[in-house]
Amino acid sequence: MNVDVLYALAYLDNGSVVTAGDLETTVAWSTSKVPVAVAALRAVEDGTSLSDAATVQGNVTSAITGSDNGAAQALWDSLGDPATAGAKVEDVLREGGDASTTVQTQVVRDGFTSFGQTLWSTADQVRFAGGLSCLAGAQPVLTAMGQISAGQDYGLGRIPETRYKGGWGPDTSGSYQVRQFGLVPGADGTLVPVAVAVTSPDGSYESGSAALSEIVDQLSGTLSGVHGVKTTC
Repeated sequence: MNVDVLYALAYLDNGSVVTAGDLETTVAWSTSKVPVAVAALRAVEDGTSLSDAATVQGNVTSAITGSDNGAAQALWDSLGDPATAGAKVEDVLREGGDASTTVQTQVVRDGFTSFGQTLWSTADQVRFAGGLSCLAGAQPVLTAMGQISAGQDYGLGRIPETRYKGGWGPDTSGSYQVRQFGLVPGADGTLVPVAVAVTSPDGSYESGSAALSEIVDQLSGTLSGVHGVKTTC
């Protein structure tokens, strides 16, 4: 990538993870809401949810399309105590194809959710995204990922028919990290799992999101020719 920014990216091509960039693994921020939402919907189906179906579905929509933190926290709380919630979300990650990420179950920074501080590499994100379409409980989440609110539709949102989720927040020094992952149209009708993370060049959210968009713009031509994952399970 011809960009003057610290970044990490990954995508899945014919089952192999392709990576670039020097940014070390960062926290998930709101991208973690995707597996949390899937776990919450599953809990409704198996009767273990501490909430009701209508409330959970409404919170899924709000947490994904608008990145509503209160809705995401409610989804997490509906899974049980923190240890139980973390185990259920990790089950989703494992079934999706992420074999190593450990969900953060305790609040480690005041003002931020525990699960949002999960360390999640872009490589592990694309492995998970590769299995997302075939996960039980994922379809309502994928639908919401195709309806991201205006103002959050930079980066991957600039590629038509992409389903994605973004996340952002300040590191401990106050400099913003911005990231997205999702599924973009690839070759032969496949969907390409892709994840991008950047550290803002001037510390602001605005420049971080602009840098992420620049990377995606440079990458989009490559992605359209990549053989991703099939759309049928």
